[in-house]
Amino acid sequence: MIGQIIEKEHIVDYKIVPADVDKTASLQYKLLAAQRLGNEFKSKTTIVFQTEDGPKRIETTVWSLTEQYIQIKNGILIPLKSIIEVEY
Repeated sequence: MIGQIIEKEHIVDYKIVPADVDKTASLQYKLLAAQRLGNEFKSKTTIVFQTEDGPKRIETTVWSLTEQYIQIKNGILIPLKSIIEVEY
């Protein structure tokens, strides 16, 4: 899995930018499953997203999913078009 591991609390230290390829449509099922795992089972998901400093990876609970973002702890939003990979 690509991306430097960072603590989710440090996401705010990075500028999130769109990934080279927008995988929103292909990741939709995995993101819905990650949200269900987070809400029903408090299970964590590994998410790789693009920043100006290159790909970053976090392990977190997905709290909600909209058409444009996932929301994690502390109201942090990650744009779907910035997500490179999702694993759980």
